[in-house]
Amino acid sequence: MNYASTVLLALLAAAPIAAFAQEASPPAGTGTPTGFMDVRAIRPVAGDAKAGAGKVTICSACHGHSGMAVVPELGNLAGQPATYLYIQLKAFKDGYRSDPVMSGQAARLSDEDMRDIAAYYASFAPASHGGTDTSSPGARLYREGDPGRGIPPCQGCHGPDARGPRPFVADVEGKPQPPWFTYPYLHGQSANFVTKALGDFRAGVRAGTSNARIMQGVAQGLSDADIQALSAYLPHL
Repeated sequence: MNYASTVLLALLAAAPIAAFAQEASPPAGTGTPTGFMDVRAIRPVAGDAKAGAGKVTICSACHGHSGMAVVPELGNLAGQPATYLYIQLKAFKDGYRSDPVMSGQAARLSDEDMRDIAAYYASFAPASHGGTDTSSPGARLYREGDPGRGIPPCQGCHGPDARGPRPFVADVEGKPQPPWFTYPYLHGQSANFVTKALGDFRAGVRAGTSNARIMQGVAQGLSDADIQALSAYLPHL
């Protein structure tokens, strides 16, 4: 069963129910943008999690009511930064990211809806499996990267425990900072999802935001074995 079929079957089980600097806007008369969404200047997004609870009926068919995906090919949304979730919904809505199901679902959402849904799923604790092997090839690649091949350590952006970086305040006050809240947490994602996401970045399928462009460059240095190693490591952090 392919990805689209898996998602559509999950949807059938459910009852129906801006602060970006963009490099380019969609051309007149089309829904396809010509550039990418630059998220570097975005401020943290806030929404009403209680209101969001009433807006996730269709979302929950695939991603679960509490943000735990119903099939391993899909991402777990529980505990993700609200700003990251909002960016992904807006990217789908504006055509900077494409998916046979999500593009249509996001097209129906208002900006307020996207903020509320993001706040709702961000309010849950992420999945936790435990039992990771800290000496595995995936663990070493995640923590140390591979300088000889120009691969940076994943923890530089995603944090040592894949729950996001937490810089010391004393070291960052008054200094420019990357938009940490726009980066996803990888903790608790399934091996299938990590494999698909890295494969999509490597193939250029996901390249519609400034963060995705960075990941595209990183993923192009990964071999199939690297992707499998990371996919085996991350779900058990």
